[in-house]
Amino acid sequence: MNGAAKTRQSYWRLVWRQFRKNGFAMAGLAVILCLFAVALLAPFLAHSRPIHLVKDGRTYWFANLIDYPELIEVDFVTWTPGAGERVLRPPVPFGPLDDNVLHRLEPPAWARGALEEGAGQENGPLRHWLGTDDRGRDVLSRLIWGTRISMSIGFVAVGISALIGVIFGALAGYYGGKVDMVILRLIEIVMCFPSFFLILTLMAFLPPSIWNIMVAIGLLGWTGIARLVRGEFLRLRESDFATAARATGLHDGWIIFRHLLPNALAPVWVSATFGVAGAILTESGLSFLGFGVPPPAASWGEVLKQSQTYITYAWWLVTFPGAAIFITVTAFNLVGEGLRDAMDPRLRQ
Repeated sequence: MNGAAKTRQSYWRLVWRQFRKNGFAMAGLAVILCLFAVALLAPFLAHSRPIHLVKDGRTYWFANLIDYPELIEVDFVTWTPGAGERVLRPPVPFGPLDDNVLHRLEPPAWARGALEEGAGQENGPLRHWLGTDDRGRDVLSRLIWGTRISMSIGFVAVGISALIGVIFGALAGYYGGKVDMVILRLIEIVMCFPSFFLILTLMAFLPPSIWNIMVAIGLLGWTGIARLVRGEFLRLRESDFATAARATGLHDGWIIFRHLLPNALAPVWVSATFGVAGAILTESGLSFLGFGVPPPAASWGEVLKQSQTYITYAWWLVTFPGAAIFITVTAFNLVGEGLRDAMDPRLRQ
């Protein structure tokens, strides 16, 4: 391991030690890890199909149910195992798209004390723990699956922003002069427009799609990262190791991406963490206004949108998706602040 690699390893080890001292940041990190787990395990946490099933002398697993047409017509929400049959349902035995107009706008089971009809005897009663929406779909199931959409949009959009911002910031900071002037003017032009309203305008002309939302947020959120990377490159381009690299005849691309960029990414991580929170909040706002992820896909903002009509009655359509958005955004902001404090020597205790 060379000296530069050892130095970077020691630096990130120091950052981690400082980060662990921040209790709020660690709590935010724990929440984010839980959200990742929920997003990855959504099919095993909320689905109308059982995880494991023994029926008519045959054994079925969740991943293989689509290969057995004899199970397509079985309603596993109300199905009761017979003699020699077993079923292992997910904790939330309702899919995000499973509707039932007979149970529309039901309050949470723990709030009304009523049980779902057709409960399975072996697995106990099936309840809508967070109530149902205007089509009888389980709110908890939609929130669980909505975690996938929110996390995907947040990280993909920030990835696009970071890629554009790093490239423009590196070019502006390394070359300076006219290149720097042109890129700075471009940054200022993009920053002149309110990003949310510009994204809203773009989504009004684009077909509704989760990919269009990711690209729109990513293309308009790179300016902050570009300015940070530019500042770091202005500081690093005259350092001893950069001068030595140029003296050895290395081309600019190698110097930029191999020597300078690894040392300029620290503030990018902090900005990206805040950017994920901003992207999730933007997507929720777009869905609330009807320009987000097209229904019937499960989205926190889409569930919250239904509360506009039933806000005086269906309080659970406001409370639970709003709490999910608030907790997620707060967690990312706490992690971002913790990273900022751990990376800045002036803020270390």
